[in-house]
Amino acid sequence: MRGAGSTGKVFSVAAIGIALALWVVACANSSPVTVPEGSGETTEAVEPSDLVDDESTQEAQIRGLLEEFVEDGQSVGVVVGIVREGERVVVGAGRLAVGGSGLPDGDTVFEIGSITKVFTSTALADLEMGSGVGLETPVQSLLGDQVQMPTRNGTEITLGHLATHSSGLPRLPNNLAPVDWANPYADYTAERLYEFLADHELTRDIGETVGYSNLGYGLLGHALAISEGTDYETVIVQRILDPLEMADTAVTLTPPLEARLATGHDERLLPVANWDLAALAGAGALRSTVNDLATFLEANLGLRQTPLHAAMQRTHVPQASDPAMGMDLGLGWLIADIDGRRFVWHNGATGGYSSFIGFDPEAREGIVILSNSVISVDGLAQRLVTLFFNG
Repeated sequence: MRGAGSTGKVFSVAAIGIALALWVVACANSSPVTVPEGSGETTEAVEPSDLVDDESTQEAQIRGLLEEFVEDGQSVGVVVGIVREGERVVVGAGRLAVGGSGLPDGDTVFEIGSITKVFTSTALADLEMGSGVGLETPVQSLLGDQVQMPTRNGTEITLGHLATHSSGLPRLPNNLAPVDWANPYADYTAERLYEFLADHELTRDIGETVGYSNLGYGLLGHALAISEGTDYETVIVQRILDPLEMADTAVTLTPPLEARLATGHDERLLPVANWDLAALAGAGALRSTVNDLATFLEANLGLRQTPLHAAMQRTHVPQASDPAMGMDLGLGWLIADIDGRRFVWHNGATGGYSSFIGFDPEAREGIVILSNSVISVDGLAQRLVTLFFNG
């Protein structure tokens, strides 16, 4: 893998000041607290070093950064994949669990949190090309008589509004009251979702502003499943995972995948329970590996032939803008302007995992990071992109 050359470009994901992963209201002694989606802290720029064009040397340098990340108490185990034309480099460090001897690698399974949203939006883009369901489809038309969707000033919420976080729906429903706070979404059913939607009054106009909503993306995944007459996981399998031969990505893990699942850890690096998302699966239910997500990156970058090429390109097109965030939104993806160059990305977190995926469509190189700690990997992504991307 070639080095970053002489560029002083700074990838400022951690400095953007917004945390865009799947978040939860957790509970300690019945008092709600928030698990942060990202630190929002500024990470100091890392200048490119004098890197050698030797792949083993590059892998060693990446491994050194990952080992430092683990030794600093930011994770128990972390795996990075970097892809570009003709190359895929995967490096891991740390352990599968505190006190364990297993080593994480490209086939280790992690919860990927809000990176799931990019799969949900890609399925929407693919459906739009052939099924008659698309961005302009009102959500009400899919839900039918099961629930009355909220409207405002005569405007209906469409699938496109959900996909661009511009529906006016809040981040989370106010009737999220889990029996088990360690697995907070597991018992949030479609019935409870419908109860919320029927009673909710929108406080801002639909399509007016961007407001990040896990609820909205959960509803989007639910609506797509209804449109296909199946469940969310089946939609993703049929539309994305099977065409790309991503056999290690799933909502419900098979026993072989379960055996490769890294244990999740909280910010104190204590083991925590895995999360299960019911009605809101489209917001963050997927589990995956670095190798599978590298395949997904390669498809998005056009580095492998896939029937999803047109749909994926559709998701990269800016659909909305948020001046407060300083970036555009595609379908699922966030689009940052870095020194006049586009960087397309998303991050994620659940109670015990943190993740990042992003790519430079012009340079055709991408990165994925999966960690078995809730602590953000955004700063690590910044360092790796600055050091090892050529664009």
